[in-house]
Amino acid sequence: MDDDLRERVRAEAEKHALFNALKHDSDADVGAIMGPLMGDNPDFRPHGSEVPGIVGGVVSEVNGMSVDEKRERLGELAPEELEELDSEDEEDDQLLPDLPNVEAYDEIRMRVAPNPNGPWHIGHARMPAVIGTYKEMYDGSFLVRFDDTDPETKRPDLSAYDAILEDIEYLGFEPDEVMKASDRVETYYDHARELIEMGGAYTCSCGGEEFSELKNSGKPCPHRDKDTETVIDEFESMVDGDYSSGEMVLRVKTDIEHKNPALRDWVAFRMVDTPHPRKEAEDYRAWPMLDFQSGVDDHLTGVTHIIRGIDLQDSAKRQQFVYDYFDWEYPEVLHWGHVQVDEYGVKMSTSTIKKLIEDGELDGWDDPRAPTIQSLRRRGIHGSAIVDAMVGLGMSTSGVDLAMSTIYANNRDIVDDASDRYFLVRDGVEKAVVGGPEAGEPPLHPDHEERGRRHIPVPGAVRVESKDVPANGERIWLKGYGCVRHTRDAFEYTGDDISAVRDEGVDVIHWVPADDTVSVTMRRAEGDVTGEAEPDFADADVDEVVQFERIGFVRVDEQNGDESVVYWTHK
Repeated sequence: MDDDLRERVRAEAEKHALFNALKHDSDADVGAIMGPLMGDNPDFRPHGSEVPGIVGGVVSEVNGMSVDEKRERLGELAPEELEELDSEDEEDDQLLPDLPNVEAYDEIRMRVAPNPNGPWHIGHARMPAVIGTYKEMYDGSFLVRFDDTDPETKRPDLSAYDAILEDIEYLGFEPDEVMKASDRVETYYDHARELIEMGGAYTCSCGGEEFSELKNSGKPCPHRDKDTETVIDEFESMVDGDYSSGEMVLRVKTDIEHKNPALRDWVAFRMVDTPHPRKEAEDYRAWPMLDFQSGVDDHLTGVTHIIRGIDLQDSAKRQQFVYDYFDWEYPEVLHWGHVQVDEYGVKMSTSTIKKLIEDGELDGWDDPRAPTIQSLRRRGIHGSAIVDAMVGLGMSTSGVDLAMSTIYANNRDIVDDASDRYFLVRDGVEKAVVGGPEAGEPPLHPDHEERGRRHIPVPGAVRVESKDVPANGERIWLKGYGCVRHTRDAFEYTGDDISAVRDEGVDVIHWVPADDTVSVTMRRAEGDVTGEAEPDFADADVDEVVQFERIGFVRVDEQNGDESVVYWTHK
């Protein structure tokens, strides 16, 4: 291959690498580039054995650029391709469909209704992300209502109330109103009494199996035609706690022959012997079922649009019976499928995560192995990166898969410009350095010379990762220091200029001094990784997100002089 053709390959490879990296918001990939490159340039094909080596060098250079540098360079080389990328972005600007019938309402009011039985896993972030986005779209209101009326099966965790509100704030939203259903039990009692007076509810002491047989055969419960006075008296006995769990329920009178047995005379209130963990609610024993409580609250709080899982379609149908009795207008309802998140080996379930913590298999809700919002926060993921990924899923009624790589790509755009750079060496090998400067001085950030440079002394030896040690006689470029040749088990300074990297393919590696380093424990989902960081890393602040060059971004969790703990964020 002559020099002219080599230069053409480099130019075309750079264009393809830039387009590939920007389109997928990640590092360019040699394999993904080779096909289009050879397809667009048939005259490269006779040199197929040489082209990959050239492409690999170009890809390394492109992957070392910031996003802004990539955009600027692609604009110089192929402005029409940059316009194509931008037009694709514009088409994706509105990822959520318009809400139905918004013109019928003075204000759009939507609610997040968490059960506070534990802090949130990642899937929980979808609801506030979408509702918060709709609030901004329509200048509406965002209500948080804790549906905590199940003191037994989904027993509230007292710490979860504040934890969930903190998660919502972290995601970037501020609720207009916060309420707890367990503070509103008297309101539900009042509406139950009204419903009984209307003839719309009755007390029932049938056993579960007994009623199920009647319901499934379309036969009425023998208690269905009790007189109103008896029903009121028995309901007041429920309120007074005169019955034990399972002895008495209050049922909404629907259509006992309805084609869907799940809608036939459903339970509105039941007895619960277990006291509520909140002191303000510990004396109640007659508790509303979620469909009754939520239906009443949605009306009283003026909710206009409800989003719920496709598996909860029967909830609206049950509640519609109550709304018909009271002559209320039912809110607009949108359904969506469940979201599944890749990457984690732990089931995305509050009860599962809680048990793993109790059993000591997870260190807490913010363990990097846990698929929780607290875990992502501790790792240095910004809430807006999660929101953008969740909104990007749209409102499909089918199940959707969320790739964590999407959240990471969003977060990379946020943290890349602000994150200072440092070196961390894992599995280090010590090599004496012969000749050369007394220190290396790489920039704190390649795009911000004004931030200054780090000072990395070379006290006669350095430490590099074992996989980066070249064969004897070969050269390597210590980033921020210069070119060295591996000779007689030492690194001899050669004094080569940067053309050794650009034109001769010398690899650039990170390194640290042999002594005076910061010992780092990096916490990852796959397990802890240890290594040594350059001395200036000791100046990084706790909570700061930095980039260990060639490794990835981390959030600084602890700084103790010459020891540090960081949490892996992403590449």
